[in-house]
Amino acid sequence: MKEPLFTRSYICILAANFLLYFGFWLLVPVLPFYLRETFSCTESMIGAVLSCYTVSALCIRPFMGYLYDGFARKPIYIAAYFLFTAVFAGYLLAGLLTAFIMLRVLHGFAFGTVTVGGNTLVIDITPSARRGEALGYYGLTNNTAMSIGPMTGLFLHDSHLSYEHIFTAGLLTCTVGLLMALAVKAPRKTPVKRPPVSLDRFILLKGIPASVALLLLSIPYGATTNYIAIYAHEIGLDVPTGFFFTLMAVGMGISRIFAGKFVDRGYITQTISYGFYVVATAFLLLSCCAHIIGYSVSATAFIFFLVPFMLGIGFGVMFPAYNTLYVNLAQNNQRGTATSTYLTAWDVGIGLGISSGGIIAEHFAFNTVYLVGSILCVVSMIFFNLYVTPHFMKNKLR
Repeated sequence: MKEPLFTRSYICILAANFLLYFGFWLLVPVLPFYLRETFSCTESMIGAVLSCYTVSALCIRPFMGYLYDGFARKPIYIAAYFLFTAVFAGYLLAGLLTAFIMLRVLHGFAFGTVTVGGNTLVIDITPSARRGEALGYYGLTNNTAMSIGPMTGLFLHDSHLSYEHIFTAGLLTCTVGLLMALAVKAPRKTPVKRPPVSLDRFILLKGIPASVALLLLSIPYGATTNYIAIYAHEIGLDVPTGFFFTLMAVGMGISRIFAGKFVDRGYITQTISYGFYVVATAFLLLSCCAHIIGYSVSATAFIFFLVPFMLGIGFGVMFPAYNTLYVNLAQNNQRGTATSTYLTAWDVGIGLGISSGGIIAEHFAFNTVYLVGSILCVVSMIFFNLYVTPHFMKNKLR
C-alpha cells in the first residue's frame, strides 16, 4: 500500500502556500497601475521597480539553500513568512516611490526565503516514493492562487477601491497563511557541518545546465504575468484580463494532476520536453493577437484566452518535473540547495522578463515582447534536449 500523502502537516503547508501566493498574485496585475497612477512611472520605470522584487529574491535564495540544509528549517521558514506578511502593512504607510522600492526589495528577500523553505519542507514531510505527486499538488496551490488572486486584485481595482484596501486584503490573507504554517510539524533537523568555503553549499553545480534552460523559459513568463493587462489595453482588446490568470491556473491544475505521476514513474526529461512545445506555441499566438485584432475582435479574444490555458498545460507538466530533476541531482543533505538553485534560475528569468519587457515595450510594443519570448522558448528547448537531458542521465543519483 502507498504511504499516506495527505497528512495534517501536508494539508497545512498546502494551505499556507496557497495563502502566501494569493497575497503575492493579488498585487501582481495591480502594481503597474499603482505605479503609473500614484507615482506617474513610465513603462520602463515600472519594469525596473517591479523587477527589484525578483532581483532581491534571487540574491537571497542561494544563501537560503545553505541555511535550510545546515539548520532547522521550520524556524527560518516561519520567520520569513512573518516578514513577508508584515511588508503588506508597510505598503499602507509608503508615501514615496523610494520607500515603496525599499519595501519591494524587502518583500523579495522574504519571498525568496519562504518559498525555498516551503518547497524543501514538502520534500521532508512527504513519502519519497510519492515526491513528484506531492510537489505536483503543492504547485497546484500556487496555480489555484494564480487563478483567484489576480482576478480578485483586478476586480478590487476596477471596483474603484483604494490601493490601501488591496494591500489590507493581502495582509489579512497572509496572516491566516502564517497560522497555517505554524501548524506544520517538520521532522527534527540535525545541523550539517560544511567546509568554510564551498560553492556547492550555495549552488547545485550539477544543476547549472538545467538552470540555463529554465532561465530562458521564465523570461517570457515574467513578462506575461506582469504586463498582460496592459498588453490587452494596448491592442484595444476590451476583455476581463483577470480570467487570463484563471485559465492559466485551470490548465496547470489539469496537467499537474497527471504530470506528477509521470514524474514518479521516471519520465522526467520527457515530461519537460513535451511542455516546451506547448509553451513556445502559446507565446507565439499571444504575440499574434496584436495583428489579428484588426481583422476580428472575437477571434482575437478567443486566442487571447486560449493562450493562458496552453501556458497552464505546458508549465503545469514542466514545474514538478523540473523540481524533481534538481532534487535527483542532489545528495539528501543538499535538498535546500537544490530547491534554491531551481527557484533562483526561475527568478533570474522572471526579473529579466519584467525589466526587459518594459524596455522592449517602450521602444517597440508588447507583442514584440512575446514574439521574443517564443523564440527564447525554442532556444531553451533545443538546449535542453541536446545538452541538459544527456547531462541529467549521466549525473542523476536516483
